[in-house]
Amino acid sequence: MHPNPAFHTAEAEQNLDYARNRAFGVLAVCASDGPLLAHIPFLVSADGKMAELHLVRSNPIVRMLKHPQPAKLAISGPDSYVSPDWYEVDDQVPTWNYIAVHLTGTLYVLPQDRLRDILDRQSALFEEQLAPKPAWTTRKMTPNVMDRMMRSIVPCQLDITSVDGTWKLNQNKSDNARHRAADQVARAGLGAETENLAALMRDA
Repeated sequence: MHPNPAFHTAEAEQNLDYARNRAFGVLAVCASDGPLLAHIPFLVSADGKMAELHLVRSNPIVRMLKHPQPAKLAISGPDSYVSPDWYEVDDQVPTWNYIAVHLTGTLYVLPQDRLRDILDRQSALFEEQLAPKPAWTTRKMTPNVMDRMMRSIVPCQLDITSVDGTWKLNQNKSDNARHRAADQVARAGLGAETENLAALMRDA
């Protein structure tokens, strides 16, 4: 995370809400030969105390979960390169604006009978965003096919002990300089979700 306190003004609940709505991130666990990473969808509980997820049984992280493990879930948001020229202020340098939220805690395997409920709630979250498309549910699966697929994945939970977020939106610049940069970020598109990032920059 960026060390400048100016970019860490978001309250824990704002960071949790962002993670909850994004619902996709990178899970990191330290192994003896280096970090292990998994790109996963997840669900953050209403109280922000835990995240539910599932992993393919063959994932090396699962083999580490014979015992609970310290872990971090990193959620990336919109991002963009920012050219110094865009501020229209002398003696500026290039930078990259972005949102990132980190959830830190303890990861462990849940009983297998919890898996179906997690899958149903995950698919419901994403299918709801596709309305008016009729929602897909696991009930559309042939039961023996669904059972076979569920045997290949493992339900897990991350008990969240700390929440941190970087909202790097040029808060350290004047309003006019930041707004000029935001307009150019929206036009240039050198990143992901740049129009969304530009809107956040204007409101910072």
